[in-house]
Amino acid sequence: MSIEAAERWLQDRIRRHRFNNINISSVYVGNQPFSTFYHTDTYNNAVDTLKYIQEAIYRNGFENIMATTSHFTDVLKPGIMKPSEADFRPDLKKRMVEFGDGGQIGWPTDGYPGANVSNAERFFREFIPFVKSTKGTPLRPGISIDAYIHSLVDENRGRISLGAFQRHWGVYLPNGKPKYKIDFSGAHRDMYPTTAKGVVFMPKRWCMFKGDKTNLTKVANQVRRACAEADCTSLLPGGSCSQLTFDQNVSYAFNRYFQMNSQYITNGSSCNFENLAAVVTEDPSVGTCKFPVEILAAERAETDGLMRRAGAGERLQGFFGSAIVLPLLSIILFRVI
Repeated sequence: MSIEAAERWLQDRIRRHRFNNINISSVYVGNQPFSTFYHTDTYNNAVDTLKYIQEAIYRNGFENIMATTSHFTDVLKPGIMKPSEADFRPDLKKRMVEFGDGGQIGWPTDGYPGANVSNAERFFREFIPFVKSTKGTPLRPGISIDAYIHSLVDENRGRISLGAFQRHWGVYLPNGKPKYKIDFSGAHRDMYPTTAKGVVFMPKRWCMFKGDKTNLTKVANQVRRACAEADCTSLLPGGSCSQLTFDQNVSYAFNRYFQMNSQYITNGSSCNFENLAAVVTEDPSVGTCKFPVEILAAERAETDGLMRRAGAGERLQGFFGSAIVLPLLSIILFRVI
């Protein structure tokens, strides 16, 4: 990266949007580049890249835009017992103080112990009024705090090498419904944010495991197939669906795949899985675990289903990753007993 490359990037990604009256306040460079999980070239180049991008921003008259990056919690030294003890890792501290300035913050709602709706609501109930109060921090009293809430909607294609919770930062569900109460004004109002308008759901039907366990290898292979494309992170320990039975685990995986493929049920059905599954019309959701019905996104309805791969609500599907699929399979197979 050089200042010239940064300016070219700025011209392509920022200037044309600003001229269209789009309000841009921050530019994020990389994603958790200082995490010990990603100790690669990004670790060594992130600070220089941030400086180049920020300089290019200033040169082009966009002084109100800030270049920043996101961090995982492992940028802090381990063994912290209370907030006042927090400090950066010794190997990282010098880099961090070169540009240290908070950018994004949030609380995940699934995929990890403690990552749930009630904790997220509690976190923002205290956080937003504080940053709006201009109390500042001990080192900067009376100074207002700018914060970017991460994120608007769950990202089911998000990278999960640091944990399944990385796909569940959203304030909103993919169907446009808020997950929890949050008052963005900071006025302590007990309220949900606005629900998205004009959302149309697919038919109320789900893909369920028939219960045939005579060949567990075949079942495991079909679960692997489903979760290699669809998002099954809610099944992992600490997730909202981590307490399901064997049959329910398999059904959840099958249904995720079925919904992702627009409930396609004709030739090449997305609810067959070598004759292990069938479509039902009774909602199988149980407790905190919701078996979703996805939303329409430009599908064309047919008499026996929706057009395959036309873009269901879960249209950002991506590779689930063997690092997650293999533990998931062991969990599911263990529960057969």
